Amino acid sequence: MADVRVVLVLLGIAVAGAAVAVRYRRDTRAARARIERSGSRVARTDYGRIAYARAGDGYPVLAIHGNAGGFDQGLLLADWSIDPGFQVIAPSRFGYPGSPMPPNASVAMQADAYAALLDSLSIEQAAVVGYSAGSASAIQFALRHPERLSALVLVEPVAPGKGPGKGLVMPRSASIIFTLFTIFTISLKSDFMYWAAITYFQPVVEGPWAGVPPGKRLTPDDKADIRVLLSSSLPVSVRADGSSFDTYVSTPGLLSASESDYPFGSIRAPTLVISAVDDPLALHENARALVEKIPYARLQAVPGGGHMLLGHHEEVRQGITEFLRSTVASPPQPR
Repeated sequence: MADVRVVLVLLGIAVAGAAVAVRYRRDTRAARARIERSGSRVARTDYGRIAYARAGDGYPVLAIHGNAGGFDQGLLLADWSIDPGFQVIAPSRFGYPGSPMPPNASVAMQADAYAALLDSLSIEQAAVVGYSAGSASAIQFALRHPERLSALVLVEPVAPGKGPGKGLVMPRSASIIFTLFTIFTISLKSDFMYWAAITYFQPVVEGPWAGVPPGKRLTPDDKADIRVLLSSSLPVSVRADGSSFDTYVSTPGLLSASESDYPFGSIRAPTLVISAVDDPLALHENARALVEKIPYARLQAVPGGGHMLLGHHEEVRQGITEFLRSTVASPPQPR
């Protein structure tokens, strides 16, 4: 009888494993098909290949993706927040799909690469929307190429001040395990481990990885949006180099930025900073302080929704649309 039970257990494990494998292959095929459907192109520049995708017509807007992103995530975030009346140009930053990590890469070099991309597209000037970790290179573009920038939008930006973690307190043992798991996933470029985490443990990872405030009651639409965003990082193996750079170089550098690294006071482009008051990753207090540092900046405070601005996409889209329409054709006025 014991032998029968053992056989049944092993059979159950085998069936469950097969089902997991089938689902994993299906989801990874869908992720790669999504990237192919994005219609990306490659610009060859002095900074290497830069992959990018374009959508829409009208005034050009560079949409700079966040950590674990790429041109495909840039298109997704732009779809949530930028009116289709604008032309979106979504590049992959260094180390993300189609844009190899160059030797001695830096955030400043990434900003120069955006200028090279605009040159290749014969675009003299554009607005820039930087999302989350993409804010570092968006700000450097404003500092290094002010003549190419008509307006700057920073959505849930990394900004000097306290690091993430407010409201994301976990027991010490769980925090250590989660940190080790994240490092292990990135360092091994494990598509399967990342997929397993977002597929079977979404409620666990949606806080640290998607910036969902603890205790937030999620609607079905919220859960769907979280799933879409987390899935946009598949396959993670082609994003690991860029994600490591963001995690260990770009984001820490901006959080602790000195005035010599980021002279915010010299930014002259009209600037809109959008920040949710309950964002546990890019803290709202940092965003408020950033607005005070940039002469022509103003803040759109969102009353909730966390890092993903859940439930407020239309409100954010309207704010960005009104800002761009009022600034790209007229000079800024100081506060």
